[in-house]
Amino acid sequence: MAKKALGIRPRCDAGADARPRAGRLKNGRQGPRRNAGSGSVDWPGTLLKGRPRSRDALLLHLRSRAPHELWLVIVDASASTRRHQALADAKGLLAQLFDDAYRQRARLALLAVSGLAPSWQVQGLKASGGLRDWLEGLGAGGGTPLLAALGEAGRWLGRRQKRFPEEVQRVLLVTDGRLKAWSNLPVFDCPSVLVDIERGPIRLDRARDLARELGAGYRHIDDLGAG
Repeated sequence: MAKKALGIRPRCDAGADARPRAGRLKNGRQGPRRNAGSGSVDWPGTLLKGRPRSRDALLLHLRSRAPHELWLVIVDASASTRRHQALADAKGLLAQLFDDAYRQRARLALLAVSGLAPSWQVQGLKASGGLRDWLEGLGAGGGTPLLAALGEAGRWLGRRQKRFPEEVQRVLLVTDGRLKAWSNLPVFDCPSVLVDIERGPIRLDRARDLARELGAGYRHIDDLGAG
């Protein structure tokens, strides 16, 4: 499930003179992404090209040249996510994602959205067992400071990109999209995806619109499947 959720479509580069980034430009510093002869599967990189249909479609990590990765995860745990086990299923997705980050030695930034203001749990640290403890204790409640979280995440990521220009960054936003209105949304300068966890017989389907305005890919959690 987490592997499919990270099928993040990259945004188009600004042009030939844009800053080269690993694996995204043909003439980038790290060169184009290519398949290795052996090694662990690069699931995020593989799924950027779409769901793999054969083993030959899998990208493998190039150990000597692979840049560090950062996964910025924004988790909406507001009261509305209690409905129809939405948050419970989201926690299952996040548990798999944390495991993947640990195995791939990716760094995580985790921003929780509930109550009066968003709160950082980790900021650019390697995944650890402590995230499991936090996840088990995560409950839905309070307001929806999602707009504040998006603004905070955008500013933090901008500073991070200046500090670590070679780092490969991805954003995963988990939310039901239940906001009354929004404006001046950030557009993350890296591949990003929104996982919609809205459930129930009547859906507002606002998360799809939110993803479009953020410039992010869209997935519904019911479509991710298991494994």
